[in-house]
Amino acid sequence: MSAVMSSLPFMRADPADLPPGIDPFTITTKTGFLPLQPPLPRLPGAFDALSNILDDMPILKKDGTPGLLASFKLGPLIDSGALPDLTSQIDKLVVPGGTYLDMKAVTAAFRDYSFVASGYLLEPCWKAWSANPAGGYGLGRQTLPKCIAGPLVKCAEMTDRLGIPAFMSYAASYALYNYYLADPAKGHDEYTNLRLIRAFEQGLDPTSSEAGFILTHVHMVTKTGSLIEGAIDLLLIIEGTKESGSQVTEAITPAKAAIATILDAMAAIEANMEKMWHNSLPKEYMTYRTFIYGIASQSMFPSGVVYEGQYNNVPQFFRGESGANDAIIPLLDHLCEIPMPANPLTDILKEFREYRPKPHREFLALVMNKAARLGVRDFMTNSGDFRLALMYLRVLDHVRSFRWRHWMFAREYIIKRTKYPVATGGSPIIT
Repeated sequence: MSAVMSSLPFMRADPADLPPGIDPFTITTKTGFLPLQPPLPRLPGAFDALSNILDDMPILKKDGTPGLLASFKLGPLIDSGALPDLTSQIDKLVVPGGTYLDMKAVTAAFRDYSFVASGYLLEPCWKAWSANPAGGYGLGRQTLPKCIAGPLVKCAEMTDRLGIPAFMSYAASYALYNYYLADPAKGHDEYTNLRLIRAFEQGLDPTSSEAGFILTHVHMVTKTGSLIEGAIDLLLIIEGTKESGSQVTEAITPAKAAIATILDAMAAIEANMEKMWHNSLPKEYMTYRTFIYGIASQSMFPSGVVYEGQYNNVPQFFRGESGANDAIIPLLDHLCEIPMPANPLTDILKEFREYRPKPHREFLALVMNKAARLGVRDFMTNSGDFRLALMYLRVLDHVRSFRWRHWMFAREYIIKRTKYPVATGGSPIIT
């Protein structure tokens, strides 16, 4: 077996055939960076106290009535003891009929606890901002209660499983594990078939800007299966040529086919990305943005946040949710061997890697190492085939245009609407 494929035993598998309880972010060429199946929308009955609070939490609930955050009642409700400490229930999230953990359920628990954690910590900031946007966010709550901190850390620190920081993240909670299909038979291709499971503002209304912001990201990632397939095919082609001692010319035609797959995938991803302008209005971004800030480098948490009963009650400084945690462009950076400058921003981007699901981290590290060892960039640019080199440049142009679109979003959604200088993940808005 190829060295590449031996590290990715499920890459070509049908998700329906994979073992129950497997990490939901296990990567296949059918699902790409999305979960193997649509996320679990609701936890078992033992977690009803949590689920019911989350149902009532959004500023506008699913039934159109005001929720807890609309009148700043989430924190007082939690502090009253309405949410019991369910840490011991996490170990009971096992595969039906089995004795081992069901990671689909554990990840859903991580999502739900991270949502209530961010709502609790940032509710005072929402109150301050909604009263006077020009006055800033004020201070968030500086301690996360044991009833939230315990289960959240328990889920996050299953290091042989989830293994990510105990705070809301892009893939495992806010975006990629936070949707369901209105009609499962229609699948993921139609944007209008996507719905949110959890939201802070009006996101349970699928026409809202909050829903549009999150679900546009999901819709982009629906196209990553073929992106990954093209990347793996290219690595296998180059690996096979080097190991067999074949002439490079024999690999050019299949390499072009692999790159064509990547180019088609990126065209589809960017087409979905461009729909953000319609799906989520820039003027409405600042409201729900309040709830996706992290702790690190944020004025709302100058001394960090104490997770009651965890980390020896030492304040923590986790980073917030960020689209920079997405794996699409890092995959192409690694595959194409695009060098990154050494500066404070790239240091933060490296830190962001730890906020991705474990299968994403491992896959990106594999591609980075294999591409460097095999010399993908040299193969693509020095094979003597002009067309192959041109296709490599077209991939680079997609990286450029993706990053340019992202900059346009930052300018129109954030920079024109606030003077607050820090992004949700804790990186500077302008470097």
